[in-house]
Amino acid sequence: MQTQNPFLDHIAKAMTDAAGAADGVRREAETVMRSQLQRLLADMELVTREEFEIVRDLAVAARQEVDELKTRIADLEARQNVR
Repeated sequence: MQTQNPFLDHIAKAMTDAAGAADGVRREAETVMRSQLQRLLADMELVTREEFEIVRDLAVAARQEVDELKTRIADLEARQNVR
């Protein structure tokens, strides 16, 4: 934006430059924080969603097998007591 006053033109240019610099600083800070967060998460050795779901499915299957075996044992014990 050009005005008749060179002082105002200089102020407008300085503000535009400052806004650009602030945006650059913001983007740099985001990049640094993102890389630090990624490093922190990698150091924590968290499991992936896929790994979690696999282990959860295994636990559900194991629980079902345990319940079936308990029922089978109870049936066998009941037959044993009948005799």
